Parts: sequence; structure tokens; C-alpha cells
Amino acid sequence: MPVTSNELPIHADLRTAVDRAVPALLSLSDVAASGAPARGRWSPKQVIGHLIDSASNNHQRFVRAQFTDDLVFPGYEQDAWVDVQRYQDAEWTELVAFWRSYNLHLARVIEAIPARVQGELRIRHNLHVRAFTPVPESEPATLGYFMRDYVVHLRHHLRQIPIAGAD
Repeated sequence: MPVTSNELPIHADLRTAVDRAVPALLSLSDVAASGAPARGRWSPKQVIGHLIDSASNNHQRFVRAQFTDDLVFPGYEQDAWVDVQRYQDAEWTELVAFWRSYNLHLARVIEAIPARVQGELRIRHNLHVRAFTPVPESEPATLGYFMRDYVVHLRHHLRQIPIAGAD
């Protein structure tokens, strides 16, 4: 599967990404976090808002996948979610604190999932459309892959905030 391997367990990798990003994110002023880099691109506030939405959706996916034989998940309209929740108007430090807390909770959830559940091959999935790094529909997938992919997605978006790279 195409997600790059990482020597750290998934939960530790997520914690590391969050711990590295938070000080850089908090170094941005509310005004700087409100500025979009280009027309049609998200501001840092909207990027973090999107990552909060991603954490929320994936939290449910990771928990529910432990009770099913498949990895078939509903999607969501990410641009609409960012707009209707008005992340652009939120206070920057509150967004960062919520993003941090949600991801630390998600790291605890991931850590609690048994290795056999993380590694179980699932024939039926929709990771060809739900994963950041898709898995062909014709190939089996694992919850562990999808959780690792979540961290890859998170880092991708953090790199869109000039000073906040989590790598």
C-alpha cells in the first residue's frame, strides 16, 4: 500500500505531529492566521478547521470500524463544512487548542485499537475514494493503513501553513 511507513506506532506519530506543530501554529497572530495565501485557498484558520472536521469524521470511522467487517465510510463536503462552521471568524488560539485536544484524544483511541484489528484485511472498503492516499477498490485494506493515512493527510495540510510543518 502506498502510505509511507513510519517507524513510530501510529498513535505516537500523530502525537509527534501535533506536538511539533502547536508551537509554530501559536506563533501566528490571529490576523496572520486569517489571511488566505491566494484566492480560492484556505487561510490557516480554515486549514485547522478542516483538520478538526477530519478528526471528527475519522474519530467515528476508527471507532465504528472495530465493529464491522468492512471499511466503508460516509464522506462529507469539506468546503461546505469549513464555510458553515465559520472557522474564519473563530479565535485562532481556540481553534489550535481544540485541534490539539481532539487529535490527542484520537491518538488515545488509535492506541487502544488492538493490533489484530488494525491489521485485519478488509475486502470491502471505499478507501479508493475516502483515503488521502487511495487503495484500489480491488485490493484489500486495513484499518491500520487508514489510520496511518490520516496522519499523512494531517501533515499534508500542516505544510500548507508556511511555518507549521509537522515533519
